[in-house]
Amino acid sequence: MPPSTPTKGAATRPAIWWSNGIFFVAVHVAAVIGAYRQPLWTVPWATIALAYGAWQLGEFGITIGYHRLYSHRAFRANFLVRAVFALLGASAFQGSIKWWCLRHRLHHRFTDDPVQDPYAATRGLFYSHMGWIFFKPNYGKLEFVDRNDLDSDPVVRLQHKYYVPLALSLGLLLPTAIGSVWRDALGAFVWAGLVSRLAIWHCTFLVNSLAHWEGLQPYSDEDTSRGNLLLAILTSGEGNHNFHAFPHDYRSGPSILDWDPSKWVIILLHQLGLVRGLRRARKDDLIEALEYMQHKNEPEFSQDEEWVGETWTIDQVREYAAKHERRCILVVNGLAVDVTSYLGEHVSSVQLVGSGERSNQVHNASWAFSGGLNNHSRAARKRLATLTFAKLVNDDPT
Repeated sequence: MPPSTPTKGAATRPAIWWSNGIFFVAVHVAAVIGAYRQPLWTVPWATIALAYGAWQLGEFGITIGYHRLYSHRAFRANFLVRAVFALLGASAFQGSIKWWCLRHRLHHRFTDDPVQDPYAATRGLFYSHMGWIFFKPNYGKLEFVDRNDLDSDPVVRLQHKYYVPLALSLGLLLPTAIGSVWRDALGAFVWAGLVSRLAIWHCTFLVNSLAHWEGLQPYSDEDTSRGNLLLAILTSGEGNHNFHAFPHDYRSGPSILDWDPSKWVIILLHQLGLVRGLRRARKDDLIEALEYMQHKNEPEFSQDEEWVGETWTIDQVREYAAKHERRCILVVNGLAVDVTSYLGEHVSSVQLVGSGERSNQVHNASWAFSGGLNNHSRAARKRLATLTFAKLVNDDPT
């Protein structure tokens, strides 16, 4: 059943973003006129192949580059690979890496929140697909989204600075120039330029809209994300969207049967030694999530887990941190959690502990879990439980 649209008081409509909306509509109008004047059956096969290639490469720029590499740091890449995906992403006409990633990280923190989620499915199918494009962004909690990795990457900085000329050159001028080689510059401009931009846009937007409305939920039903084979085919694998529960995984589904060309490209780059550090969801977490979804409605299935471990004072926690060099200990809602092994896995982990130093520190992180920094998923809470080593008598680390 589709998510319900929020009612009174759910969100205040921001100001209309006229320049963005006019450009978005203009590209659609130009593409329609161009396709009418240059029907597909009248253009050379080379132009059709160029249009398809431009669509797929631009989509990979988003799915592999913007999404998995930069938004979720699902793998690491050298300067050349990052630069290539930055160029491909620019050609997709979806904003710079920095602009796209910050909004997407906010989406994961507050999925389906009608105020904080930039393209919340709970605000309706049209809004989540493209309605959000027409309004100026105004997100009160965007300042909490970690951006240090983006600000420190020279590729991101350069692409952000020169995004407009890069997008226009790669998305429209380059296809036109290539088409002129076989004397079809106009056809290439229309089909490999304008129409391909529309294909990239709307296939990507389907992940925000239909992939939150129709499909299976094998891993989690805490939000509206769903998996759909048709959408996976249209979006280079991103339609396996219920894997949303494990965003740090470089795959959009762990099975070899999952349609995910983006995953296959990443694996190929890894085999060639061009990328490294491929991150995967833990097998135990995947199995547990699947089993939970299969049995959650059974009468005898219990979701409650009580703490059965040790009980410490805050002084004992500090003593533990002092004895174990370079450990990072968090106090979260009355529990002592050793997150040393987790630092680097989570996009916001460095921000969570301030400076990110690990030596002999105990940080109060209850605010992050109950103060509105994130809408933490069940998978995240389960992972927290595996890192917990004591329940506190007094949870004030100050």
